[in-house]
Amino acid sequence: MMNKFILLILLFLPLTAHADDKFDIWLDEFKKEASAKGVSSDIIEVATKGINPIPRIIELDRKQPEGTMTFEQYLNRVINDARIAQGRRLYAEHRELLDSTAKKYGVPAQYIVALWGLETSYGNNTGGFKVVEALATLAYDGRRSKFFRAELINALKILDAGHIKPKNMNGSWAGAMGQNQFMPSSFNAFAVDGNGDGKRNIWTSLPDVFASTANYLSKSGWIEDEKWGRRVSIPASFSKDMVGLKVKHDLSTWKNLGVKLPNGSDIPVIEGMKASIVAPDGVKGRAYLVYNNFRTIMKWNKSTYFATSVGLLADKIAIGN
Repeated sequence: MMNKFILLILLFLPLTAHADDKFDIWLDEFKKEASAKGVSSDIIEVATKGINPIPRIIELDRKQPEGTMTFEQYLNRVINDARIAQGRRLYAEHRELLDSTAKKYGVPAQYIVALWGLETSYGNNTGGFKVVEALATLAYDGRRSKFFRAELINALKILDAGHIKPKNMNGSWAGAMGQNQFMPSSFNAFAVDGNGDGKRNIWTSLPDVFASTANYLSKSGWIEDEKWGRRVSIPASFSKDMVGLKVKHDLSTWKNLGVKLPNGSDIPVIEGMKASIVAPDGVKGRAYLVYNNFRTIMKWNKSTYFATSVGLLADKIAIGN
C-alpha cells in the first residue's frame, strides 16, 4: 500500500512541475512585454515575485451570479434594511465631502454612496486577493487572456506611478480594486486625487474614492438633472420584444402603449426625453422605465441586475437625506 502511495506521488510530481514550467515561461514572456510598454524593471520584479496561478480564481470566474438567480433573489440579497440604513448614515456623516464632490462632477451624492455600498459594502469588503496574482491567473488561463493581460499591464503601471505599494494592492478575484472596485484600466482612465496628496488612493482615501466614482460617471455621460429611471406597471399584453435597451421611445410613446406608474397613474412626460423598459425577470416580473443615466451606470457594470440595484439603492438613500 505504501509503495503504491509513493508511486502516485512520483507520477504526480512531473505533472505539477510541467504546469509550473508553463506558467514560468508565460510569465517571462509577459515581463518582457511589460518592460517594452514602459514599466520599470524594479516594479516588474517586485510585483511578480513568487506569484502562481490561483485555482480558486478560475472557479469563481466560472460562477457568475446573474443567470444563476432571479432578479428578485438578487435584489433581496443586495438591498436590505441594514445596507439602506448604513448608506443613509454614511451620507450624513460625510455630507460636506459628498455634496462638494457631487457639485464638482454633476453627479448626485446618493449615486456615489450607492455604488460604494453595492461594490464593497461601504469599504468593508474590498476583496482578499493580490491584484497582480489574480490578474496573472486570469491572463494565463486563456478564456479572456487578452483582456486580463492588458489589465495586468495597467496594474503594473499604477504601481510604477507610486499610487499604491505592491504589497497593498489588494482587490477582488477578478482584479477589481479599492472601495469602488475599479479595474486597473478604469483606474488609469478615471481615478482622481481627491485630497491633493499627489496619489490616487481608492483603497483608503474617501476623498479619492468619492471623486473617482463621480468622475467615472461624469465622463461616461451622466446627465445631472435626470433620474436613472423608475418602477412602472406594464400591460398584461406587453410584448417581450418591447423590453430591453435596444428599444428606445419618447415618454409619450410609452404612455400611449399603456405604461403607467405602479399606482395606476400616468407616467410623467418630459418633451424630448427618451427611455427604455427593462424587466430583469421578464414581462411578468418587475419592470422599470430607464433613462440615459441607467445606460451610464451600465458602462460601470454591464449587468442589468447591478445597474437597477444602484438606482433603487440611491433612491432609498436619498429619501433619508
